[in-house]
Amino acid sequence: MITLENALISLKPNAEWTLEDSSNVNTLIWVDSKQTKPTTAEINAEVIRLQAVYDSQLYARKRKAKYDLLNQDEMRYDDTKNSTTTWVDAIDAIKAEFPKP
Repeated sequence: MITLENALISLKPNAEWTLEDSSNVNTLIWVDSKQTKPTTAEINAEVIRLQAVYDSQLYARKRKAKYDLLNQDEMRYDDTKNSTTTWVDAIDAIKAEFPKP
């Protein structure tokens, strides 16, 4: 989940600010003298934009988790030695399971 912190870092890189957490409510304290404080609307729009980008990459995160379980170097070596397609087949199966939208 994209947070207020993520949006602030995206909107105003290297800006100086803090968040005070009082009764589960974050209050933004802007201490930067070089960059202007973003408006609530700008922050909310950035949270929505960043969340959409994150959500659009779900398939890629799922693929990576499956790829990480494979011993790909070993599979490619064995395929070369045995004239097989085990590695390509495994990658194709993962891509079929988690297609790119």
